[in-house]
Amino acid sequence: MELWRMAFVCCVFCHCFSHTEAIVTLRGNETIPALILFGDSIMDTGTNNDLITAFKCNFPPYGRDFHGAQPTGRFSNGKVPSDLVAEQLGINEYVAAYTSSSLQPDDLLKGINFASGGTGYDPFTARLASVRPLSEQLEQFKEYIGKLKENFGEEKTNFILSKSLVLVVSSSNDIANTYFASGIRKLDHDVPRYTDMLVQLASSFVKELYSLGVKRIGVFGAPPLGCLPFMRTLFGGVERECTEEINMASKLFNSKLSAELHNLNQNWPQAKIVYIQIYDPLLNIIQNPIKYGLEVVDRGCCGTGSVEAGILCNPLDLQTCTDDSKYVFWDSYHPTEKTYQILVAEILNKYINSFF
Repeated sequence: MELWRMAFVCCVFCHCFSHTEAIVTLRGNETIPALILFGDSIMDTGTNNDLITAFKCNFPPYGRDFHGAQPTGRFSNGKVPSDLVAEQLGINEYVAAYTSSSLQPDDLLKGINFASGGTGYDPFTARLASVRPLSEQLEQFKEYIGKLKENFGEEKTNFILSKSLVLVVSSSNDIANTYFASGIRKLDHDVPRYTDMLVQLASSFVKELYSLGVKRIGVFGAPPLGCLPFMRTLFGGVERECTEEINMASKLFNSKLSAELHNLNQNWPQAKIVYIQIYDPLLNIIQNPIKYGLEVVDRGCCGTGSVEAGILCNPLDLQTCTDDSKYVFWDSYHPTEKTYQILVAEILNKYINSFF
């Protein structure tokens, strides 16, 4: 086992670091003062709580392993990647949702979370789910910049924007829901054309962020969506196998996104635009669960684990598993905290110094 993974396992299971102690080493004297997040349910820490949508989770059994067993709006049993990245970088234990009623001015200095579960690059995806589109997240970001200037001044604001780590996690709902599950975009797009559109929209979003003063941007690719329990149920046949057609769509999108971000990086020498590959790390966990101390890969812990997510994963799901530490997925869409811990450790160790 690699040394970094051994150290990570120690930290996860022995609690060998404090909540604000950085365990990721940054190159030279570099610093990351804040974490700013955009995208979907992978990062959402409560944005959807006040929305009228099926894509929300501020009720049990969500959050049963969170502090005080609180269902805060995180789409998992415990912490989600936004929390884990902030914690491992020593920024904060959590990153609050921008819409949180408890948000204080000083919280703005450590970053903010605009992510809304169910959204995507395709504007139709957010409309389909009745959640906040990326365009609205961008407007909220502009408000955030204004609040930083008002409370801390222009110089401090520019420092925060240029030095913060900005992460964008999107595309899964576009491909899995808007294209394959609903079939709506299939009416006028084949997979190559739809992935072209998504990459163009992703590129435009990154350009907008850069124009607002952001310099360190990490953009996640799509995971192996054909292996999500829900997609197995819909398209995997009687055996509920991973669906290769959907996985191929993820890979096609990823190859195009990686190339586009490389081009942007070449054009902006003062910035670091990093493509973050999540497909292989998650697929490796699904194909080799024993290696990571996991067992169940084809269904989530909540309910039957085959279709439950959002409002379908609720206190009435009496079949919900008792030991989610054995599961790759918490519900039919979202990984467990344990899976997220493994992924975040691997991603940070691989990519963090690419931002300097």
